[in-house]
Amino acid sequence: MDRFKKLGIIHPILRVIEEQTFGKPTKIQEKSIPLVLAGHDVIAGSATGSGKTLAFGSGIIQSTESGRGIQSLVLTPTRELAQQVSKALMTFSKYKPLRVVSVYGGAAINPQIQRLQTADVVVGTPGRILDHLQRRTICLGGVKTLVLDEADRMLDMGFVDDVEKIIMQCPRKRQTLLFSATITYNVTMLAKKYMIDPKRVSAETYVDSRKLSQVYYDVRDNMKFSLLVHLLKCREAGLVMVFCNTRRKSDFVGKNLILNGVNSLAIHGGFSQDKRDSAMESFHSKSGCVLVCPDVAARGLDIKGVSHVYNYDIPKDSKDYIHRIGRTARAGEAGEVVNILAQRDWDNFKRIIRDNELDVDKEEVPYIDRAKIGWREEPRSFRNGRSRHGGRPGSMGSGRPSGDRRHKRKY
Repeated sequence: MDRFKKLGIIHPILRVIEEQTFGKPTKIQEKSIPLVLAGHDVIAGSATGSGKTLAFGSGIIQSTESGRGIQSLVLTPTRELAQQVSKALMTFSKYKPLRVVSVYGGAAINPQIQRLQTADVVVGTPGRILDHLQRRTICLGGVKTLVLDEADRMLDMGFVDDVEKIIMQCPRKRQTLLFSATITYNVTMLAKKYMIDPKRVSAETYVDSRKLSQVYYDVRDNMKFSLLVHLLKCREAGLVMVFCNTRRKSDFVGKNLILNGVNSLAIHGGFSQDKRDSAMESFHSKSGCVLVCPDVAARGLDIKGVSHVYNYDIPKDSKDYIHRIGRTARAGEAGEVVNILAQRDWDNFKRIIRDNELDVDKEEVPYIDRAKIGWREEPRSFRNGRSRHGGRPGSMGSGRPSGDRRHKRKY
């Protein structure tokens, strides 16, 4: 507690930190909180799970007064992260109550409009914030603190124009805090354009490399899914995350894992907000132990206790791979990353190994049963309402099992 106190954090937040039994400040908290509380613009290189919400939240709570309109705005790339950040800010402001409102797409806008009328702090996604600005249901003229959370992902997702339009609606005299896992060229350009003499800090990755094991399997494409099922069933694990490169692939893997008796949940941007919320709640409660998702859906979510990360697809971008493996081996816990490679994955995998100088061990493919495939990916193109394979659109995804051909194979 004394180490948090020395950072300059006000007493109401210290009471919450004590109740939450935080051990000691993280590296990014130690480096950034004094600068934030001193009113500087800050660029912070910080991975998910490193405690950045408290880093910028301490400044927001200290400078915001209840009942004086919107004084702080936090922009996040995803709905889930907006919810996560708003809940954390409400927790930290327990003894200095503030009206924290989260706004994002996929949810009814009228209740948001009502809540915005009394908001002190707003956390939201760029698209929905811009929607409220166009409707004139939000006023940013009183914003004293602007936070861009997961800035690199926000720009990678194509939100740069929306973000700039939102920034232009905020007062020029403000504090701007930019938190980003990677300080990319686009992030640097945005900072130069809209920040005043920013202080730069960074912290080493929160992953304990000494307790992180990385392996890969080399299989034929038609046995990738069967190997995944085999490994999930045969290995003891806590919470598991399976990464795919697309929504369609996430649906394919998630639905067929259930067909093969694996307790799994899929989540991606194509789901309704209620369905996404339900999946995350179930995963956090450990009633669903395998979460299948693309990078965009998972980025920024602080999910504790992940023991295994499976890369069913290998990402094209090296930094996405680093974000994925950063989900496990945290806070002194052991973790394992399993890469399942078919021929199409090798170019991406070799580039990632080279760029990051990673030590990844090869594992021999065990004897495995061919898994059931009852749901297939929807074809990308249709002609006159029919798929390129013939039949009606979606006929390949009817849920009918393709047969329980259980025979031993080794590749």
